[in-house]
Amino acid sequence: MNNKQQILEGSNAIAQTIRNIKPAVISAYPITPQTHIVEDLAKFKADGQADYEYVRAESEFAAASIVLGASATGVRAYSATSSQGLLLMTEVIYNIAGMRLPVVMTCANRAVSAPINIWNDQEDVMAIRDAGWILLFAENHQEAVNQHIMAFKIAEQLKLPVMVNVDGYVITHTYEPVIIPEAEQIKKYLPDYQPEPGQYLDPANPATLGALVAPAHYMEIRQELHDDLTASLKIINQEYKNFNSLIENCKLKIEN
Repeated sequence: MNNKQQILEGSNAIAQTIRNIKPAVISAYPITPQTHIVEDLAKFKADGQADYEYVRAESEFAAASIVLGASATGVRAYSATSSQGLLLMTEVIYNIAGMRLPVVMTCANRAVSAPINIWNDQEDVMAIRDAGWILLFAENHQEAVNQHIMAFKIAEQLKLPVMVNVDGYVITHTYEPVIIPEAEQIKKYLPDYQPEPGQYLDPANPATLGALVAPAHYMEIRQELHDDLTASLKIINQEYKNFNSLIENCKLKIEN
């Protein structure tokens, strides 16, 4: 077990954490200030340091669609974006939540144009606040690391996507002391993903995801989604406790 503290750029700390979580599929399109995260993830793959499938998308809309499809086959999927990129994903963001797919995404928060502004602002994530995603906000590098690990656990328990928000430049491009839990430590807290039958596309157990429904049923489904989001805080609080008890030297607290 290696709990050595390192001085790391926030983006690199996030990328190392995602690598150690070992999702099956990663897809993203680079946009400032998210760029360093996906560059590092692509480099890990190119250098033979990771086993995930890294899919280079032609746009943020495509990247979101790719991780939707991957998650729908029953595997862990991850993406990252920022600002205009998140807005371009909006249609798929709603689909991921409505299909109850446990996708995890990083949003390096940045102002939305116009005028063009590449600096930190949370108006990008506020634009999709009611889309059905659980939104976590990291205060510093260590919280960013820890919340990404917990995000997969929370998403898979609730069958809801989770977006971890980190301040653009303030976290993504600065250096702080941080501990990156090793893959073996993470697996103790986050075992292999085992989706339930009917939750993913399986030829042996056919199912339809995101099917056409009548208005009355649509209302019920959206209400269930809202109720689960409202109830998620209890599970999030419990996962903070579970994380703190299993991952040494990386403890954090939750602020409601």
